[in-house]
Amino acid sequence: MYSYGLLYLPVSTYSLICASQLAFNAVFSYVLNAQKFTPFIFNSVILLTFSAALLGVDEDSQGTNGLSRGKYILGFALTLGASATYSLILSLMQVAFEKVIKKETFSVVLNMQIYTALVATVASLIGLFASGEWKTLEGEMHAFSSGRVSYVMTLLWTAVSWQIASVGVVGLIFVVSSLFSNVISTLALPIIPIFAVIFFHDKMDGVKIIAMLMAIWGFVSYGYQLYVSDKKARKTSVSVEENS
Repeated sequence: MYSYGLLYLPVSTYSLICASQLAFNAVFSYVLNAQKFTPFIFNSVILLTFSAALLGVDEDSQGTNGLSRGKYILGFALTLGASATYSLILSLMQVAFEKVIKKETFSVVLNMQIYTALVATVASLIGLFASGEWKTLEGEMHAFSSGRVSYVMTLLWTAVSWQIASVGVVGLIFVVSSLFSNVISTLALPIIPIFAVIFFHDKMDGVKIIAMLMAIWGFVSYGYQLYVSDKKARKTSVSVEENS
C-alpha cells in the first residue's frame, strides 16, 4: 500500500499523509491500549506530527502531471490506509503482549518479529513469482549503476538494517507502549536530513532545521512524561514498602 501510494502521489503529499500515522496510533492506543494522554504526551504527538508534515511540504515534487485523477485518489486512499493499518498493527502487538503472551522475555520480542517477517516474506515471494517480475531481476541487477556486487550488498544490508529496526520497534512496544514506539519512528524523519548532510552533502535549509527542532522538542516532551511517571511509580512503590 505504501509502495503504490508513493507511485501515484507527489513526495510532499505522500509524506504529509504518512505523518498521520502518529495521530492514528494515538486513537488506537486510547481505544485498544487504554493509553492515558497527559498534556506532555499530547504535546509530543502534535509536535512530531507537524514536524513530519512540515518536512513533507518542503520536499521537492513533480506534482500530479501525467497522473489521472483516479490514480491520485487511489494513491491517497492507499497511503492513508497504510498509515492507519501500520498504527493498528502496533496497537494490536501491544494487546498481544499484555493480554495474550503475558511473558517478559526478550525471546518473546524476537518471536513476534520472526513470525511476522516470515509471513511477510512468504507473501512477497508469492507475489513476486505470481506476477512474473522475478524474470526482470537479472536485468535490474545488470542495470544497477554501481554494479552487481553493489546491488546484492544494497539489498542484503537493507534487509539486515530493516530487521534490526523492526526488532527495535517491537521491543519498544514490549517495554513501553505502541505510541512511544511510533513516536521514536516519527522522530527519525526530521533527523534523517542531518545524516544526508554528512554523508551525501545535501543542503540543510531553514524548514528542515525547524522540523528537526520541533521533533526534538516533541521527543523531550514525551521523555519528560516518562520520567515523571517513573518517578511517581517509584514513590508509590517506596510508600507501599514502608507501610508494609
